Amino acid sequence: MSDPTYTPPAVWTWDTSSGGKFANINRPIAGPTHDKDLPVGKHPLQLHSLATPNGVKVTVMLEELLALGHSGAEYDAYLVNIGEGDQFSSGFVDINPNSKIPAMMDRSGDTPVRLFESASIMVYLAEKFGEFLPTDPAAKAEVMNWVFWQMGSAPYLGGGFGHFYAYAPEKYEYPINRFTMETKRQLDVLDRQLAERPYLAGDDYTIADMAVWSWYGQLVLGRLYSAAEFLDVASYTHVMAWAEKIDARPAVKRGRMVNRPFGDPSEQLHERHDASDFDTRTQDKIGGDT
Repeated sequence: MSDPTYTPPAVWTWDTSSGGKFANINRPIAGPTHDKDLPVGKHPLQLHSLATPNGVKVTVMLEELLALGHSGAEYDAYLVNIGEGDQFSSGFVDINPNSKIPAMMDRSGDTPVRLFESASIMVYLAEKFGEFLPTDPAAKAEVMNWVFWQMGSAPYLGGGFGHFYAYAPEKYEYPINRFTMETKRQLDVLDRQLAERPYLAGDDYTIADMAVWSWYGQLVLGRLYSAAEFLDVASYTHVMAWAEKIDARPAVKRGRMVNRPFGDPSEQLHERHDASDFDTRTQDKIGGDT
């Protein structure tokens, strides 16, 4: 039902008290709110992120590249606490003027390269290391179809369904119904695709699977919005099987932990600077007691 007390004004003005759970970081203007330089670690690849689905895409890919033996994919990962506004620091905005995680710097060449938008980072890394993105034009196009599908579809899942179902300060039937319907339609798109092939773009695991799994795989595995039962995710049997298969990959398990300050402490690694950090985590790198 609509709110009978609300009539849109002729000109919208910002009410800083609105926005529900994320009211303290939502604003209608861009740019930094404070001066702060970003740390710089020992590796050419410097990641500044948080283990939301968009952040997980990149850390999973980096861990997959390292698992294949690409030593050049070693990276330093620094936690960006978006709840505290870290993404509005001057250093972060210099990398990503849109103030969204993840953001990365590649300092391996003579001129540092800034990277933002998760799909852009994934394509850059795939081309840099020659992995997870076919070179055949037709096969590459199919992978990119699904990468762009995810980028266009996930806002309806996260900003639409996730916001109104889990985070909005009021629960209204219309937006929840509208975005639940769209989320289930998207799951059906994936289920039909995965009924015919082991991975989204065909026989091979690619950046398309990493990108889509980080949102939709984790959704059906019960990790997003506490909505698995509400969405009847078990009915999407092909998506479930695909999600579980990818979830079992060791690199995916590691990637999920990086820049994660929430959930089970055993699955958290706030910062990552070396592969050994997963085995020798210290109090400053994880949440809770060791």
